[in-house]
Amino acid sequence: QVQLVESGGGLVQPGGSLRLSCEASVSSLDFYAIGWFRQAPGKEREGISCVTSNGDIKDFMKGRFTISRDKAKRTVYLQLNDLEPEDTAVYYCAADGSLAGQVCGPGEGPFNSWGQGTQVTVSS
Repeated sequence: QVQLVESGGGLVQPGGSLRLSCEASVSSLDFYAIGWFRQAPGKEREGISCVTSNGDIKDFMKGRFTISRDKAKRTVYLQLNDLEPEDTAVYYCAADGSLAGQVCGPGEGPFNSWGQGTQVTVSS
């Protein structure tokens, strides 16, 4: 099972930005899709974006969030821009090694390794 460690969360004012990081304990990201999810208080966890092992990016929320990866660092990033109070949530990354990570989608099901989450709070 892949171990994932998120970092980069914190308290930010509305309109601010954060970059979240997800470091994976794997020799290579060439066999895993990595996804970012978030769970706001009282709500279900929802998919934000994912990147396949081939580098294909799927975005499930329009506009303000951008996923990227650094294969050499085995790290996937999520850039959060123009943050709003409604973006307050715990943000998780997850790994899916099925099908050698060549596909990914917004659903949690295929992702079988999860990080501990990082809290993002947007407030003035």
